[in-house]
Amino acid sequence: MQIPDEAIERYESWVEVQATCDAVYAMISDVTRMGEWSPENLGADWLRGGTGQVGDWFAGHNKAGENEWTRECEVARADPGKDFTFAVLGVEENCTWWSYEMEPLESGCRLTERWWMVNKTPAMAAAAPDAYAARMAMTGPMIDATLAAIKLVADASTT
Repeated sequence: MQIPDEAIERYESWVEVQATCDAVYAMISDVTRMGEWSPENLGADWLRGGTGQVGDWFAGHNKAGENEWTRECEVARADPGKDFTFAVLGVEENCTWWSYEMEPLESGCRLTERWWMVNKTPAMAAAAPDAYAARMAMTGPMIDATLAAIKLVADASTT
């Protein structure tokens, strides 16, 4: 999913992995596992019987320093082997989006992670300017670390 022009914050990065697009999608779309590779996310729980289809919701659990929080997220795209995208607080709120897109390569796939914010979440809107700036500054390195960790797990699964 492309980052929309109206995004007020954005970041994207990619990595090549040896695993197939389907294998990478299976990892990413199982949000209960995200804590295995994210430096901030502790994992998630599907809500109301969700399984990862468009319109399903999950509660993502996070920790940064001493701060812990949980945010409900809605699956916006679920195209196996191609795209898993979700929106924090739901599509209708149009706040923070996370997109993981897979593109097949001769040996494996290219995984692109995109993050963008259209509307600030209540927590970001309430943050002091320096706290907001610090949070935005850590997002890129966190995404890069997440992609590196996904690559390690995905590549190990192919050996």
